[in-house]
Amino acid sequence: MDIRVLPVGIYGANCYIVMDSKTKKSGIIDPGGDGDEILHEIKKMKTKPQCILLTHGHMDHTGAADELRKKFNIPIYISAADEKLIQKNEEIFGKLGKSNKADIYLNDKDIIKIGDLDVKCINTPGHTPGGVSFYTRGILFTGDTLFKGSIGRTDLAGGNFESIIESIKNKIMVLADSIKVLPGHGPATTIEYERNNNPFI
Repeated sequence: MDIRVLPVGIYGANCYIVMDSKTKKSGIIDPGGDGDEILHEIKKMKTKPQCILLTHGHMDHTGAADELRKKFNIPIYISAADEKLIQKNEEIFGKLGKSNKADIYLNDKDIIKIGDLDVKCINTPGHTPGGVSFYTRGILFTGDTLFKGSIGRTDLAGGNFESIIESIKNKIMVLADSIKVLPGHGPATTIEYERNNNPFI
């Protein structure tokens, strides 16, 4: 597995390109902007994108999603709950093209195939009502749910502090200490580090 991270957009959100090294197929997680930079990295990797996975619907995570969907003719995955807020034009939520619709809705425990990789969807609401995390082979992509030493904001539309704490404690902290956490902003961390150091846990 080959993972590239690109801080994109005005907020420097982490866009991840996750490639199955055997098949050269990949998924794009949270393409929040700077579509040209993402395209350049995809060409460098010589990979064939299969899907766009959105941890949540905020504009800094969705900004280049529709551009890449059209470029590669691949589906956008998002939770139905966050798509509803996109369609309502809620503040800070992004766009998904003219129709503002995704192609496939994510549900807890769904498995998305990327080449030989199985990517598991884990519902982690709180930062947004439909926030999700993605797990594959010892790596957890947490979007804006969990950061190194911190957690996502809950004071924006649809945010809920009790929900994000419940998500972190009951969906993330039950995972193995060795799992590497790749968040939506900032540096990587581990479950063990957050268990021992995060003041919100």
